[in-house]
Amino acid sequence: MIKQRTIQKSVQTSGVGLHNGEKVTMTLKPAEVDQGIVFRRVDQKKNHEVKISPDAVKDTKMCSAIGEDTSRVATVEHLMSALSATGIDNIIIELNGSEVPIMDGSSIPFIYLIQTAQIKEQDAPKKFVLINDVIEVKDKDKWARFEPYEGFKVDFTIDFPHPVFDESTNKVVLDFYDESYITEISRARTFGFMQEVEYLRANGLARGGSLDNAIVLDEYKIINTDGLRYNDEFVRHKILDAVGDLYMLGYSIIGNFKAYKSGHELNNKLLLALLSNKQSWSLTTLDSKDPKTSNLATRYINSKSGILNQSMAGVYQ
Repeated sequence: MIKQRTIQKSVQTSGVGLHNGEKVTMTLKPAEVDQGIVFRRVDQKKNHEVKISPDAVKDTKMCSAIGEDTSRVATVEHLMSALSATGIDNIIIELNGSEVPIMDGSSIPFIYLIQTAQIKEQDAPKKFVLINDVIEVKDKDKWARFEPYEGFKVDFTIDFPHPVFDESTNKVVLDFYDESYITEISRARTFGFMQEVEYLRANGLARGGSLDNAIVLDEYKIINTDGLRYNDEFVRHKILDAVGDLYMLGYSIIGNFKAYKSGHELNNKLLLALLSNKQSWSLTTLDSKDPKTSNLATRYINSKSGILNQSMAGVYQ
């Protein structure tokens, strides 16, 4: 039986928020079985907690933000993506500010942090959301969809009117039961356009953004001197975001997520649509000794073992 996971010990890191530009310290702490993923603001007189869920997402402008007022925590998607990739079910995340630190704009620093904390199996079965029927949401030409599938596949396409983007680098398809999240996705950084920066900062966003934590494009090219980490880094980062957004369910997904030009808002709307259609999904467990789930269970175990055992040398740079 595949079991739930937490971390063995507390670990801490510091950085700045991408949007508010404020320095923040974040501590990851072990949690009990079925406690879920809980964000806790420790900079308030009374520690305010938010347990992740699709309903907890209150703002999707330029990031996924959960909670309201004193409990608000913004830009949770990169950390959530790392928690999904490492299979963490239960964890407490303490912050002394309103935004998760952006680090280098990818999820690899969080993978490293989780590895440092060491993953601990718990004495309870891990639950998965099994997609039984097609569920789709649309916004003009944008769309996002769940389909039944034996694994966790992401099929993502982007389309930006900019010379850097072309058809050869706009689409990536990955099954995370067979392919490495660390190798294929974790180092992909967030990105933005120079012409948007002034507007974003005037509206209280992107105050902590820099060439150290984002890919920035002017009208014609990428201005980062170190270039790209993947030739199709932009769409890979959108997959990184989507993996984090989808983990707001609180459960790993067995199914295919297909999207065209989707973002935080549409990803969240898809989760809400899924939950409102109870016939389209079910909760299940995976057991390598059960003939019905043994193949899936073995593939899942192998995928997570690869992450835990993979050396960070040459990756975390």
